[in-house]
Amino acid sequence: MKINSKEDVIKYFNSGCKNNLSIGVENEKFLFDIKSNSRANYDQIKNILIYLKKFGWEEVYEDKNIIGLNKNSQSITLEPGNQIELAGGLCKNIHDVCSESYTFQKQLDEACEKYGLKTMSIGHDPITDIKDVPNNPKKRYDVMTEEMPKSGELSLEMMYQTCGTQINLDYTSESDFKKKFKIISFLTPLTIALFSNSPIKKNTPTGLLSYRSKVWQSTSRGGLPDIFLEDMDFEKYADFSLNFNLLFLFENNRYNSANGKNFQDLINEQKANSENFQLHLSTIFTELRLKKYIELRSIDACEWDCHCASPAFFTGLLYGALDETYDLIKNWNKLDIKQAYTTSYKDGLNVMINEKNLLFWSKELLKISKKGLEKRSYLNHKKNNETVYLKNIENILLNNLTKAQQTLKDF
Repeated sequence: MKINSKEDVIKYFNSGCKNNLSIGVENEKFLFDIKSNSRANYDQIKNILIYLKKFGWEEVYEDKNIIGLNKNSQSITLEPGNQIELAGGLCKNIHDVCSESYTFQKQLDEACEKYGLKTMSIGHDPITDIKDVPNNPKKRYDVMTEEMPKSGELSLEMMYQTCGTQINLDYTSESDFKKKFKIISFLTPLTIALFSNSPIKKNTPTGLLSYRSKVWQSTSRGGLPDIFLEDMDFEKYADFSLNFNLLFLFENNRYNSANGKNFQDLINEQKANSENFQLHLSTIFTELRLKKYIELRSIDACEWDCHCASPAFFTGLLYGALDETYDLIKNWNKLDIKQAYTTSYKDGLNVMINEKNLLFWSKELLKISKKGLEKRSYLNHKKNNETVYLKNIENILLNNLTKAQQTLKDF
């Protein structure tokens, strides 16, 4: 579909409004060679992808190189340093989200056992020097590797050494979107602190709880823009995305430098369409972003004891108890939030917003999330509702000990 104006972009976001809400979760993992403890190279990853075909996955190629797999609405993709990402399907509840992730992990474990690899779900590679991280033949990463460091000193660490969990959430209307976008923006410091899981780099404590967050805050095209703490609407996000520089242009099956152009330039040149707009939106690396759904992107990857906790937490808040959550955060001081954003990766739940620390706010929000999930009343085969996935957060807040702090305690 051709895009001729800002109004077309606003219509694009409006077309994302849905009556039936789904949850989509994307999880990244590192793969390591068991014998050498080094990151898996592309040939090893290729073996894994080919092995996974036995479970019904179909190959995705770029030229002659296998770069991912698809099955139904799920996909497996390769990140720049050969991190594996599962982009799950559209799920109605957290039971289904957790089930698809568990199924994939079992398949991946079987493949890794055959080829002498192991997986690690953590926010930042705790072992490897960046110069030793292997790459892969995905073409867009060549352009990104060249362009990204120009305006973000840790951009290459973001690409090659981080893993995260992303939660994709729907909106029913523009007013529903505005509330959800504001909540996610305001809760970004809390999200970083509560789910921190990357305190180690090159086998040494960094002095931070989420080194991944530090990296993403020092990444080109990233951060938490001031406008995100205002009352966002479709027109404002349209302006934001149209004036945001392109990372690259995809033309004639090649990724090329955009040479400083933004998306408005493509409209002016009559080259804009929904395909290159979708590509553009996917290269905005802010802590949250809008497509035809909202992406929450500030969570460190973690292992099974906390894997389903963050999707459950936000599903309860945004799908089960939206108004109560909004009422709690709507008057938070924006300067407090900005300050908390730049310190939560270091000081964790001790960071203050509106004269209360994030430990206090997390406990209040956990109560609301729990009520929201109980209200949703989705039961699994054991007749448990979605609140069972909040256990990890309950333990963190009971002991005031995040995953990162536990890692440092055990280190």
